[in-house]
Amino acid sequence: MEIMNSKVYRRTLAGVLPGGCDVTDWPRVQVMMIAALICCLCVPLYAVDDSHAAWPQWRGPTRDGKVRGTVWPQKLRGGNLKKLWRYSLGPSYSGPIVVGKHVFVTETKKRKYEVVRCLDRDSGAQVWSTQWKGSIRVPFFARSNGSWIRSTPAYDDGYLYVAGIRDFLVCLNTTTGEAAWKLDFVRSLKSPVPTFGFASSPMVIGDYVYVQAGSSVVKVEKNTGQIQWRTMRDSGGMNGSAFSSPTWAALGNREQLVVQTRSTLAGIDPEQGRVLWSEKIPAFRGMNILTPTIIGDYVFTSSYGGRSILFQITAQGQRFSSKRVWNNRSEGYMSSPVVIDGHVYMHLRNQRFACYDLSTGDRNWITRPYGKYWSLVANERQILALDERGDLLLINANSEKFDLVDSYTISNEPTWGHLAIAGNTLFVRELKAIAAYRWERQLQ
Repeated sequence: MEIMNSKVYRRTLAGVLPGGCDVTDWPRVQVMMIAALICCLCVPLYAVDDSHAAWPQWRGPTRDGKVRGTVWPQKLRGGNLKKLWRYSLGPSYSGPIVVGKHVFVTETKKRKYEVVRCLDRDSGAQVWSTQWKGSIRVPFFARSNGSWIRSTPAYDDGYLYVAGIRDFLVCLNTTTGEAAWKLDFVRSLKSPVPTFGFASSPMVIGDYVYVQAGSSVVKVEKNTGQIQWRTMRDSGGMNGSAFSSPTWAALGNREQLVVQTRSTLAGIDPEQGRVLWSEKIPAFRGMNILTPTIIGDYVFTSSYGGRSILFQITAQGQRFSSKRVWNNRSEGYMSSPVVIDGHVYMHLRNQRFACYDLSTGDRNWITRPYGKYWSLVANERQILALDERGDLLLINANSEKFDLVDSYTISNEPTWGHLAIAGNTLFVRELKAIAAYRWERQLQ
C-alpha cells in the first residue's frame, strides 16, 4: 500500500491546484509550485495584526494539531519569545480557547466549583467569569492526575461549549458569560457520573455539538441543548465514558463522525447516529486516549497497552468496510500525533518521540525519554512540542532523524494543557496559570 500514490492523495493534490490543471501535467505543476514558493518568500515574516487568528477548539482550527499562515522563527531562545502576561488560576487540564480579542480558560476552584474566565488577549485582564458547582474525586490510583476539569471547550459563532467534569455541558454567551443553556447528561440520560470525569472535548459542526458523554456518543442541537440522538452506549463508571475526543472526516466520499471509545474505533452517520463501521481497539484498562487521525480514507490510532494501527475505510453504496493495513508494537498514550508528508510523529507511552512511515508502519527513528505528555502543533515542516514539565521544543519534521532545532524552559510549573497558537502568539496553560508569549524576531 502506497498512500502517497493513492487516488486519495491525487484527489487531495488536485484540490489545491487551479482548475484545469491535472496532477499528471507535472511540468505545469512544477512551474506553479515554484511560483507559489516565490510568493511565500515575499510574504513578511510576521503579520502586523494577528487578532483574527484563532484557536477555537481541541487541537486547533482544523482539529489536527496544525496551523498555517504565520512563519515561525528558527530559534526559541535569545529573546525570540516575549512574555506578554500571566494570569493565576485554579487547576485545570483544559487547553485555552483563543478567538478575536479574548482567551477563554477553565479552572476548578476550592475543589467545589468549575469556573470559566474570559481574558483580554493582549493584556490578560479579566473580562468576565462564571461558575457552577461541579467536582468529583477520581479513584485513588489516578488521584495524582487530579480531580479537576479536563475537557477543552469549543467555540462557535459567539458561544462557548464547556464540558464540566460531572458530565455537564454548558453553552455560554462569549460576550456576557451568561449561560444560554445547560445539559446534565447524568440527569437527562440516567447515566452514571464518569469515574474519571468528562475528559472528551466537544466538537461543533454546523448546527450541532457532538460529544462523547452520557456513557455514549451524543448529538446536541447547539442553540437549544436538545439531544438529537444517542449511540454507542457503554456501561459508564469505571470502564466506560470516553477519554478520546471526536473528529470529523470524509471517508469513502461520505462525511462522518469518527470516535474512539474505551474499546472501539468507529465511524458514525451524523444524521441518524447509525454506526457505519467499527473496529475493536484493545487497550490496558480501556486507555484509548488519542484523537483518531484522519489521512484521506485512512484512520490511524494507537493505545496504551495495545498497538498502533492504520485502517483503510471503503464504501460500496451505503455499506462501509474497514481493513487493517498495518499495525506495529508502538504504544501511544495521551499525546495525539501529527502527520506530515506521509509520516506520523508521535509521543509514546515510554516517553519517547518517534517517527513512523505511514505507508508501511515502519519506525524511522526514536528518541531518548522526555516527559509523560507532549502537546504537538505543526506548521508546515516545523513542530512545536510542549512537554508537561514546562519545556518547549522546536523540531523540524525530518523523517531521517530526530531534528531538534531548539528547546526552552517556558515554565517551571506543570504544563498539561494543550498548547494553543494563534498567529504570532503562544498560550501556555500551566496547571495553575495561563501565560501568553509572542514571537519577537528571527534569529539565525
